[in-house]
Amino acid sequence: MTYTGDVTPGGAPDVRELDRLTITKVSVGPMDNNAYLLRCRETGEQVLIDAANEAPRLLDLIGEDGLAAVVTTHRHMDHWVALEEVVAKTGARPLVHADDAEGLPIEAEPLREGDTVRVGDCALEVIHLRGHTPGSIALLYRDPSGIPHLFTGDSLFPGGVGNTHQDPERFAQLIDDVAGKLFDRLPDETWFYPGHGKDSTLGAERPALPQWRARGW
Repeated sequence: MTYTGDVTPGGAPDVRELDRLTITKVSVGPMDNNAYLLRCRETGEQVLIDAANEAPRLLDLIGEDGLAAVVTTHRHMDHWVALEEVVAKTGARPLVHADDAEGLPIEAEPLREGDTVRVGDCALEVIHLRGHTPGSIALLYRDPSGIPHLFTGDSLFPGGVGNTHQDPERFAQLIDDVAGKLFDRLPDETWFYPGHGKDSTLGAERPALPQWRARGW
């Protein structure tokens, strides 16, 4: 089956097989949150991005092979409802940017700009994107034999950046970080996976950047 990234609450996951990494996307909870289970195809090690909701479903997805870490993309509650239970049941290391650590229900190891999160033999680069929350992050996987893959939380969606609650200063931070750290660094074919809804590519969204900046959201 071809990966599309189209998942629905309570529906089946969608799976993308890269040469070294398997990406499984599932929608959980009443806010249609995306959770992403990453699995190194060489070692079998797994990392979960956003234990957002429905811990039993996430634990079933994780299965018998265990979980090395859970990365929370930012401190908003809809992205960590299942975090405590998933960590308790798997022993996974909870990880979050230092500036959002106080918003989580359990103590987590702090991440910072430029850190690396390992998924077996694969590496995810931590990119700090201020604005949606102080410690929002994206995670970048540079596939050695393919396109870059970017997990953006609620900082970037098809059609715009994340909600900054009509705060001009926060919007300026977010649009500047998204433009400078993502669009200016990465090629058009970069596929990104947001915290809610459908995926997109940077190339599909790039022409609208001036419009997003002009409208202020």
